[in-house]
Amino acid sequence: MKPSSASVLLLAPLVAAFPAWVADAASDPLIAARAEDLLKRQKGADSATALFEAAPVFHAEAQYIDVGPGSGHEWKAPGPGDLRGPCPGLNAFANHGFLPRNGYATVGQFIDVTGRVVGMGTLVSTVLATLGATLDGNGAKWWPVSAIGGTPPRSIAPLGLGGNGISGSHNKYEADASPTRPDLYQAGNNYQTQVDQFQQLIDASPGGYVTMDTITSFRSKRFDTQKSTNPYFFNGPFTGLFAQPAAYNFIFRFMANHSAEAPVGELSYDVLKSWFAISGESGSYSVQQGHERIPHNWYRRALEYPYSVEYFLGDLLATARLHPKFLDVGGNQGQVDSFTGVDISDLTGGVFHATSLLEGDNLACFAAQLAT
Repeated sequence: MKPSSASVLLLAPLVAAFPAWVADAASDPLIAARAEDLLKRQKGADSATALFEAAPVFHAEAQYIDVGPGSGHEWKAPGPGDLRGPCPGLNAFANHGFLPRNGYATVGQFIDVTGRVVGMGTLVSTVLATLGATLDGNGAKWWPVSAIGGTPPRSIAPLGLGGNGISGSHNKYEADASPTRPDLYQAGNNYQTQVDQFQQLIDASPGGYVTMDTITSFRSKRFDTQKSTNPYFFNGPFTGLFAQPAAYNFIFRFMANHSAEAPVGELSYDVLKSWFAISGESGSYSVQQGHERIPHNWYRRALEYPYSVEYFLGDLLATARLHPKFLDVGGNQGQVDSFTGVDISDLTGGVFHATSLLEGDNLACFAAQLAT
């Protein structure tokens, strides 16, 4: 279904209650019990796959994303007035004309395109698009024009209410310790791809392919590096616990190529390079900022298994079990290695603590409390 501005408007009360909505979606006791049992038995970062894609399928015609000549979605470099930001996927969608090429889109367009092109679940995309537009769009909550990165001109937002896009959402929507972008207060920007960080991801993923396990190992190293090098590193209750893992897990879940031989996806170096506008070989990579591409001969995830809220929380739980530090809420105090944590029990009135967040659906319930 292609969302309209009217249908998005009808969802407004639900998104206003986010992340309580997330908790509702993840509160099915049968799903929670299955997830808890599976994640106990399968320790890897990719353990959620067996739960949510237990019977993988592949339909070549349905999953093929045509960006070749004559498709109407040929790649085109952004022009001088086109904005691009810290999300490589959204940049690629705009460069191929799935999203408006100028970088400004409505909530409905974001929901439609992320579902149609990469298989993001409607609930996930609705929450992310509406939050992004509300926090850093034009402030008109339910039909905002929002920028992928930067402030729209008055021709787009005539009242000067365009917001600053995702690039201006630091510690509201965009988090420290990004996979390929720098920390804002350390580097002065949070949107330019850092070749050295891309190289580190490749180095963490030997054998020609990036996996959920190698991405999670890379994330752990990035987390430690930023704590020890960024005096203002911050791991917030939303940006750190939810936005940061999304930035990592979405790399595999939405960029992997699918085939009959690999129906749950595989992510080769070459496919990853295309999504991140990287050229060259390992050890001598270069980047062309804002020129991200959807690879040719690329097949998205099957829509029979959209990346739902439950799937997202399953990935989040699996990675946090491997690295409980991901749940540490707090930040450095103006000096490196001065991380001071906030007791989660204080944030939740004593209901949860860091260990209990890994039990059952407590993590989703904690997300619900962030809305109040």
